[in-house]
Amino acid sequence: MPLAPDNYACYGPIIGFFNGVGMSQRILLTVLIALAVSSCNRKAEGQTVAIVNNEEITASELNNELAKNSGVSAADKDARAAVLQRLIDRKLLVQQAKSDGLDKSPEYLNQLRQLNDELLINMLVSRRLNTSQVPTANEINGFEASRPEMFANREMWTLQQLLYPTPKAPAVIAKIGAASGLDEIAQILTTNGIQFTRQTKKLDTAILPPPIFKQIAALKPGEPFVVPGGEKTLASSIVAREPAALSPDQARQVALAAMKRENAQKIVQDRVKSLRATAKIEYQPGFAPRKS
Repeated sequence: MPLAPDNYACYGPIIGFFNGVGMSQRILLTVLIALAVSSCNRKAEGQTVAIVNNEEITASELNNELAKNSGVSAADKDARAAVLQRLIDRKLLVQQAKSDGLDKSPEYLNQLRQLNDELLINMLVSRRLNTSQVPTANEINGFEASRPEMFANREMWTLQQLLYPTPKAPAVIAKIGAASGLDEIAQILTTNGIQFTRQTKKLDTAILPPPIFKQIAALKPGEPFVVPGGEKTLASSIVAREPAALSPDQARQVALAAMKRENAQKIVQDRVKSLRATAKIEYQPGFAPRKS
């Protein structure tokens, strides 16, 4: 049988051994070659919806991609075709990346391990959460009462803000910390040659941790609060507050979601603590944590 040039790459390595083996081995290799030819001549049929350079895209892959696009129905042929084209584009880019050897690079392998770790951890937590009991009505009510910033006292704050490079001089930082308003901070920054930008933002108090909410809510009108962020620092002042309490049904849904997140965090913390107690961990000199 003549070898088609386009398919040679699929079974060429097998042919390389053919001339140097015995009859029984040749029979086995002939079978392997036939299988290779079959696999190289894949067809878009059955569960295979497309072939991209001899690489399959399955109906399962397409359905998963459709599921990620809310509002797109699998029965909508035009939408389905558009999603399939995006899958094909992605497959082509992945093939090019592999052709460039990126799948062998240390950067790729490190990120792959990290993604794999995160996936396994998420699956571990999900399994634990699925076996946990649904909170009772009393537990939900207690949770809402303990988080007034998320429920009964929830507000939308309008913030005036100054964004500026974090000062390096301790004296400047101290002056900013003692300032009574944003205009005073702006004057300190200008005096010290530090450029800043002004902006206005909305803040939902539901996203604030309870201790932070209590601290900010207790500030005097116009009193700033400063949040360092590495290279940039953000100084803010509340200029307007609007009540934004949730309805009972909305509050219950938000409470359940928040309780689930906190339960997941507790599962991870408790499990890590238990695993550390029995794990054997060895450090290279200089990498071990400091003893308290």
